Amino acid sequence: MHERLAFARAAYDAVALYDPKRTPVELDLTDNTNLWGIPPTAERTLREMPAAAVTRYPTLYAAELKAALASLHGVSADMIVTGCGSDDILDSAMRAFGEPGELVAGSEPSFAMIPIFAQMNALRWRGISELSIAGTPQLMHQPDIDALLATNAKILYLCSPNNPTGALIARERIERVIARARGVVFIDEAYAEFAGVSSIDLVAQSERVLIIRTMSKAYGLAGLRLGYAIGQPALVTEVEKSRGPYKLNAMAERAALAALRHDMAWVEEHVALAVTVRERLADALRAMGLAPMPSAANFVCVPIANCVAVGQAMRARGVAVRPFPALPAVGDALRISVGPWALMERMLHALAPALREVNG
Repeated sequence: MHERLAFARAAYDAVALYDPKRTPVELDLTDNTNLWGIPPTAERTLREMPAAAVTRYPTLYAAELKAALASLHGVSADMIVTGCGSDDILDSAMRAFGEPGELVAGSEPSFAMIPIFAQMNALRWRGISELSIAGTPQLMHQPDIDALLATNAKILYLCSPNNPTGALIARERIERVIARARGVVFIDEAYAEFAGVSSIDLVAQSERVLIIRTMSKAYGLAGLRLGYAIGQPALVTEVEKSRGPYKLNAMAERAALAALRHDMAWVEEHVALAVTVRERLADALRAMGLAPMPSAANFVCVPIANCVAVGQAMRARGVAVRPFPALPAVGDALRISVGPWALMERMLHALAPALREVNG
């Protein structure tokens, strides 16, 4: 632990470097990326990239990519902002709309980086435990909207489908937040392709909604770090001011354009495969006596006692899944990325003996 620098920013005192404790293993199912690979035209575009794409600066604000994304989602190009992954968008948006000391509120459990981004931007974070009422499916793993609104937060964060639970937020709950929020509403849709539903149409109803998307999951471009957001032009302009120019590298932009123009059939095919495998995996876990949570994403979250020890036992067998100890309203759980069924079989063959070893 280094001694604190006298001239360092005090807001960073509680910020630690991100460490997912992800040592290399033969089969890594921890990050929910596309385990079927990269779209073919995007891959060819990367292989044939001209030298000038690397030696020169990229475009200022990715205007060509904005136009392609706008066409995909049925909005105008001035309603799109791009970034170095959806993380960059979330960080920049907090900086754009939150004055130091103001409050960011969201449901828990949810994306672990949100409290960290709040700290990084000298904002305060308040997590609100989600609703989880047994026997009431519409209230299972849903945000407590009344409690969120009662915080009077400047920024409200919703993640749908949620990470790490996979739960899809009911449409009427999202609409209530938008109608009554004091400030800006971030709706993180990193996994929306696997759910088949989106809140993008709600952008037309409010100037305070920002929909955050990524090309890391369904599009198989996680290593290129490419995210974007959709909102009213005045809103996305503020995010763009916050993130600055040249933030999307030229290789990422060209690969993304290739995928959007030529690989959408491939993307849709592999989204459908992920959904099929997700449900098959959930069935297999239930057959083992486990109770995986309903998921609308490309992963399955399954409550498992002593999840850290089980995860370590699986790593010893060459398979990594993501442990989430003591998740609010859930308890210990493992999050398992879906991919080709052969990989899922290998994971199940590691999980069964790990469970016996740890939990008997």
